This record gives sequence, structure tokens and C-alpha cells, in this order.
Amino acid sequence: MQPKLSVITIVYNNVKDIERTMLSVLNQAYSNIEYIIIDGASTDGTKDLIYKYKSKLTQFISEPDKGIYDAMNKGLYLATGDYILFMNSGDEIYAPETVAEVFGTAASADIYYGETEMFDEQWKSLGQRRHSTPEDFNWKSFRYGMNISHQAIYVKRDIAEPFDLQYKYSADIDWIIRAAKNASSIVNTHMYVAKYLVGGVSKKKHLASLKERFQILTKYYGLIPNLINHVFISFNLAQYYIRHRRTND
Repeated sequence: MQPKLSVITIVYNNVKDIERTMLSVLNQAYSNIEYIIIDGASTDGTKDLIYKYKSKLTQFISEPDKGIYDAMNKGLYLATGDYILFMNSGDEIYAPETVAEVFGTAASADIYYGETEMFDEQWKSLGQRRHSTPEDFNWKSFRYGMNISHQAIYVKRDIAEPFDLQYKYSADIDWIIRAAKNASSIVNTHMYVAKYLVGGVSKKKHLASLKERFQILTKYYGLIPNLINHVFISFNLAQYYIRHRRTND
């Protein structure tokens, strides 16, 4: 029997990108999907665009919220699927066959994950994320940086706890680490599973996001190991930008 997937999209005033995201979900070849959209009371036409597809949605809520992760929690509480996937406005499931192929890699895993392709605001590909996905993933894998984006991870609902609302920009890191700690089987699909629109809130509030990340990683890995790990993160980041500059010269 096909596992049921709950896809949750949160959106606020993003009439430019929401339809593209919705169609990437609604056009999936996989049939056992419930689609939940949480809108933060948009005023730019986003709601009208969503209403065009209302008959194909399992749940649609439009009301004010307390931020991104509050909205994601609303979706989580409404979900009834075996698995949860967050595909927020601007991002896409990689291809129409992706969900079927993810669940075809192994039976009944607690977590499935894959690679993400990045896109700019003109929807031009920027290639793979700087942090490529690890061959084997567990709750310690984020110690050198977030190497799996939340758009690229399918989490069994019974191990998916609510987002911690004390974090405004990086609660997804905390959420994935907690899910991984609860998981007994984690499967690498070895394929691209998501397209990610660069420039979310964590990018716009970069310094605040970095501070939160450091706080979260310290909570799980300890202060001294986290400081040491950040030396490696800084070194790898410098190497990446040096290579990137040479490529563009």
C-alpha cells in the first residue's frame, strides 16, 4: 500500500511564485498525497490564485500567524499523512515522478532525503547547494553545516514534533535534528528531490539566522565541539568561495 504524504505549503504575499509551487505538487504522478496550504492572510492576490485550485486542496487556511514556523506548525497539526514534506512558496518538488521515486527507494523508512537544486529569482539554476548531502545522515550530520534542506526531507509524521517557536529563523535545523534523533531508519534516495528558491527569510536576516544556528548546534553538540566545528565550517566556506571565484574568472 502506498504511504500517504502530507505536503504542506506556507505562503504570505507571494503571488509571483505560489502557482509554480502548487503545480509541482498537484502534478505529481503519485496519487496518495494530501495538500495543505497555510496562507498568512495575504493581500496581494495570492489567496485568489490559491482559490483557483481549492477543489484539489485537502486544507486551505488563510489567517494571520506569528511567523513562518507558527504557520508550519499549523500545517503539521492538520496533517494526517504517514509522512510530512514542507514545500514552501517559491520551492518545487523536483519532477512529477519524484514522490513515487522517493518512496520506491525503500519501504517504511523513518526519513527519506535527497539533493536540492538552487534557483535564483528569475528561476535560473544555480546548481547544487554548497553543502552536498551526506552519504549517511544522522542527527550529528549538521555539525559542519546544514547539508539537507527541509524541502528535501520526508519525515514520518509520528516522529515529527512541532517546530520550536523560540527560533525565528533556523527552527527547521532544530526540527530536522530532533526528527533524526527519533529516527531508526534513514534512507538516502541518491537523487534530486527539490528545487529551492534562494533568498528566504534566513538569508534576509543572515546574522540573526547565524546566531540562532550557533545556539541550536551548541545545544546538540556542545559549545567546545561547536566552536571547533565552526573553524572547519569557516575554512570550507573560504575554499568554496576561492574555487567559485576561479570558476567565474
